[in-house]
Amino acid sequence: GDILDDYLRTDGVWLLSRNKQFYKTNNEKECAEKCEAERNFNCRAFLFTRKKLECLTLAENAKMTVMFNGTDAVLYEKKIYLLQCKKGIGKDYRGMEAKTRRGIPCQKWSEKTPHNPNFTPEKHPNAGLDENYCRNPDGDQSGPWCYTTDPATRFDYCNIPECEGLVTHTGEVECMQCNGEDYHGEVSRTESGLECQRWDAQKPHMHGFTLKHFPEKDLKMNYCRNPDGELRPWCFTTSTAKRWEYCNIPRCTTHPPVSGLGSQCLSGKGEGYRGRIAITESGNACQHWNTQFPHKHGWIPDRYPCKGLEENYCRNPDGEKRPWCYTVNSRVRWEYCAIPHCDGTEQGIAGMNNVPVQVPLSEECYRGKGQSYRGTTSITASGKKCQAWNSMFPHRHEKTPDRFPNADLRHNYCRNPDGDNSPWCFTTDPNMRWEYCSLKRCDDPPQE
Repeated sequence: GDILDDYLRTDGVWLLSRNKQFYKTNNEKECAEKCEAERNFNCRAFLFTRKKLECLTLAENAKMTVMFNGTDAVLYEKKIYLLQCKKGIGKDYRGMEAKTRRGIPCQKWSEKTPHNPNFTPEKHPNAGLDENYCRNPDGDQSGPWCYTTDPATRFDYCNIPECEGLVTHTGEVECMQCNGEDYHGEVSRTESGLECQRWDAQKPHMHGFTLKHFPEKDLKMNYCRNPDGELRPWCFTTSTAKRWEYCNIPRCTTHPPVSGLGSQCLSGKGEGYRGRIAITESGNACQHWNTQFPHKHGWIPDRYPCKGLEENYCRNPDGEKRPWCYTVNSRVRWEYCAIPHCDGTEQGIAGMNNVPVQVPLSEECYRGKGQSYRGTTSITASGKKCQAWNSMFPHRHEKTPDRFPNADLRHNYCRNPDGDNSPWCFTTDPNMRWEYCSLKRCDDPPQE
């Protein structure tokens, strides 16, 4: 497989690291090769900067040091060092547990007191004998262990949880098609080994992804799911320090079964439309999905293999009302497309009598009172995050997508369903029920 498959990627962050090495490389794969070959220290992660083509190999990862914004940087962390659970006897366990099952701190592998070790980093350079972390250098059947700091106890085993296998109760190996929207397996741990929070629970994390609001998304127990079109299945975690995380579920090697996809006309919301119309209803040409100019976006074809993001054809990858595209007009970020309906009618704006006419907008401003605003801003004027419209936490309310079907109350985006002065939202701050959003009117004079 790809060398980068062993790494967890995070865009736009930087790590504070004391132990690092600089290299000049052309791409992320070359940087990963430098990390694999690093001899100055144990390389747990690397940073790659796209503009300068700089590669920094790091001894630390995000679990060990401070992380902050770095616009041009991409962080790749070795998954093996993020996993906090063991597979089998844990010979490849590289987590950071450093005390025995009885709570006694471990002795550093490189030290000679209080116990003179048989297993040292020099004798076993590939066993991951860093610091005083629990390891299994000798393949002990009872799992990872360490020398202890108690002179009366030479060594003891560590209490490392078992990683849940990707094997169902029927014995089949679980895998996912596409982005895992239809994944119905039973994996319930995240890629770093954290246990998933039950979907019907609101602790430790409050959320709106409930069976009542998403009845078709199979939000059972605490199994990993993809109810919102993310890159792959995820879950809220039982750790207060980590709200949510992706789950590590392999892609199926077989192709997904061909359903009724590939339609050349509009049926329903047009998620199965695979025609070649590449112009919006107002006449703007569509931007190619694999380019980031003039509009930067996240719908990258490689990441969403089953959404039909070829060329610059109109598509509906996110469950919008109908197919759309980013436009080559820098002033208009995206617009719907006029696709012939399968029953012969034209599904342009003229045929949408039950939907208010939507002015194509840049996502940073609104017109009039903002009732036609369909951008993705979800921050209030004072910087608070918006509550999801289909959630009742922390504020109960009646402005739900069911009651306001034409107001596009998706996710937690700022909207104006009730004719207020400008787009607003309920906030995730229990002490602030609602607030106007951090948006300007499109016809306000531009500031110098």
